[in-house]
Amino acid sequence: MSWNMWLAFLAAAVVIAVSPGPGAVLSMATGLRHGYAVALRAILGLQTALLIQLAIVVLGLGAVLAASATAFLAVKIAGAAYLIWLGVRKWRAPAELLDDGAEAREARGMFLQGLLVNLTNPKAIVFMVALVPQFIDPQLPQWPQFFIIAATMVGTDMVVMSCYALLAGRCRRWLSSPRMMKAQNRVFGGMFVAAGSLLAASSR
Repeated sequence: MSWNMWLAFLAAAVVIAVSPGPGAVLSMATGLRHGYAVALRAILGLQTALLIQLAIVVLGLGAVLAASATAFLAVKIAGAAYLIWLGVRKWRAPAELLDDGAEAREARGMFLQGLLVNLTNPKAIVFMVALVPQFIDPQLPQWPQFFIIAATMVGTDMVVMSCYALLAGRCRRWLSSPRMMKAQNRVFGGMFVAAGSLLAASSR
């Protein structure tokens, strides 16, 4: 992969990462609720899912998902249901500070939440099927190019999601009253439900 090609892909990766989506909502909500240390677990889950999605594309299974209406619908429904469930759960979360035990339990589940949020989004895989081949030079060995693409996408997304979480975390001290925490829960819960509803209504 040439430098010009890589820079073009980097620009595309930045645009994709910065675009608001369920991953950004999760990063901000977790950073605001728990701080960056816990949000990092969710972000690592998001990146693990991203690597799995890239592997699916490389192995050719992504093309099957893109071509099969049934497979796409099944993954889409699962993803939309999960996002809506997260939203309802967030909406109904108690507007109070968690004790140490509850905080630890929520923290342990953040990696899995991040993993599932990205992994159950079939549009991401279909998008990669359309995007990634355009940056692969067929005249050069392909596996090193796939490695560069994976490292670029994961690195870019990790930085952007970390920025979302850190910026949200800086607001924690001003939004720690029960009234403000209830408002946070309603805002982020609504955003998760909206993201799930949009996914459910989307097409390939």
